[in-house]
Amino acid sequence: MSNNCEFLWYIPNDVKPGHRGDSAVENHNSLETLTSHARALEDHGWKGALIGTGWGRPDTFTVATALAARTTTFEPLIAIRPGYWRPAHFASAAATLDHLSGGRVRVNIVSGKDNLAAYGDSEGDQANRYGRTKEFMRLTRKLWTEENVSYEGEHFRVNDSTAAPRLQRRGDRLHPKLYFGGASDAAERVSATEADVQLFWGEPLADIGERISRLKALSRELDRDLPPLEFGLRITTLVRDTTGQAWADAEAKVAEMAKGNGVRWNDHRQSVAVGQKRLFDLAARGDVLDYNLYTAPGKFGGGGAGTTWLVGSAEDVARSLLKYRDLGITHFVLSDTPYLSEIKRQGDQLLPLLREHVSA
Repeated sequence: MSNNCEFLWYIPNDVKPGHRGDSAVENHNSLETLTSHARALEDHGWKGALIGTGWGRPDTFTVATALAARTTTFEPLIAIRPGYWRPAHFASAAATLDHLSGGRVRVNIVSGKDNLAAYGDSEGDQANRYGRTKEFMRLTRKLWTEENVSYEGEHFRVNDSTAAPRLQRRGDRLHPKLYFGGASDAAERVSATEADVQLFWGEPLADIGERISRLKALSRELDRDLPPLEFGLRITTLVRDTTGQAWADAEAKVAEMAKGNGVRWNDHRQSVAVGQKRLFDLAARGDVLDYNLYTAPGKFGGGGAGTTWLVGSAEDVARSLLKYRDLGITHFVLSDTPYLSEIKRQGDQLLPLLREHVSA
């Protein structure tokens, strides 16, 4: 098992303040505020941060570019959607930012539902959507690693295309890693053949272990021609000085969510994907699963990474994350609100414990 674990955070680029219970401060999405998050990540031991995407939010690639320009080591994990971008356009834009930032770009490919009509997209049914995603990922990678690319697929085509600037090889890194999520059969087939990193949300250990085994088997069955698929976990981590304080705060947060029926938390209520449904269904198995996986937020609108939380002291949460590491998870994308203060708390309290055991 690799000890090369990486720890990222989450930066909420959103028009409305108070994302998932964050402090609703003035200028919450200003360059100064978002830069303060990115610089705090650098100062407190984090590798970088996921920046989410969706129509009606500030453009993710623009935000990532601005933050890369104002930092020195911060690595943005840029969420993007096929259909919003075309492969050659994206390959060139990402290669440019990777060049300007000294190789700090990471990419999270998102295929879930969006307000497609607002920007002229029409994904069609699930098979069409994931077929297009598969082509997008394969063609983008070809444009990053080959010259004079000609390709004609069902969804995309280019002729004699060479993306510029050319990506610089950095050690064993040929190009930015392509992260991908999704739990449906169609999504897992795409991940098994095209993704560099499969991202999971916060499911119990046994469920994650079963999915890892299935994806490895699918990679063999589908003749994956890339390096072995890596695995990541995107989850909320509620850390306090003591176990008791953490659970008291977690239950208080859920009580507030219940009062407003999840207002400002219901990111994924409108169109429930397979992976989201898996998380919502966990609550029927109990409010707390494994040692400290809290499922109650999902009852009141917590969506995506906000549906289940790991709760406890830094030692409690580190113990749980290391159990995921033992299953083969090497990429961790954590968060809690208020985002800025938790970057500092968890960077100072949680990350040293994780790194101590990862390097042991």
